[in-house]
Amino acid sequence: MTRAEENYIKTIFHLGGNETQLISTNSIAEEMETKPSSVTDMAKRLARKGLVNYVRYQGVTLTEKGKKTALSIVRKHRLWEVFLVKKLDFNWDEVHEVAEQLEHIKSEKLIDKIDELLDFPKYDPHGDPIPTKSGEFQERDKQLLSELPMMAKGVCVGVKDTSSSFLQYLDKNNIALGHSIQILEREDFDDSIEIAIDGRRLHISNQIASNLYVKQHD
Repeated sequence: MTRAEENYIKTIFHLGGNETQLISTNSIAEEMETKPSSVTDMAKRLARKGLVNYVRYQGVTLTEKGKKTALSIVRKHRLWEVFLVKKLDFNWDEVHEVAEQLEHIKSEKLIDKIDELLDFPKYDPHGDPIPTKSGEFQERDKQLLSELPMMAKGVCVGVKDTSSSFLQYLDKNNIALGHSIQILEREDFDDSIEIAIDGRRLHISNQIASNLYVKQHD
């Protein structure tokens, strides 16, 4: 497969194309910042390779072969992110673009060795699950911080927005995976919230709360 084909497969997977619902070419084009006509051409090419089911004017879903390919790419990407953070001291806001390049390396032996070196991590630095070699992965029980009721407590387990600017904001305000969070107050005007995070109070916007995943305590 070419790098472009792998990028399309991964994008379709992230948009939910591994399910039965068709993903529109417009959605893929918007995500990849390209023309719908280019997506249509690629969809036809991937269909000929048995990687997607393409329905004209409706969209695509991944075939079983396509799902397996997507999970392999995602596994490589997320393992590289862990490697860059744990072994090369990259910050979590720096690893995505580098991993985008490294995920196209074809050597399965290299990826297996990295997985072993890292002691088979289940999650990447952003809290996303890492598929095993057989394609299995463990989803966390999580919800967005913005959806928690008043006085609810939880632990930060992931981020929805993985952009550098958002991750840098979290670093600046000392918000990280593993931190305990409790909802203290919520403003009716803009849904911003006051939280207690690891023993200190912090006021955050609804946009921030809508991009933080937490696992709520019972």
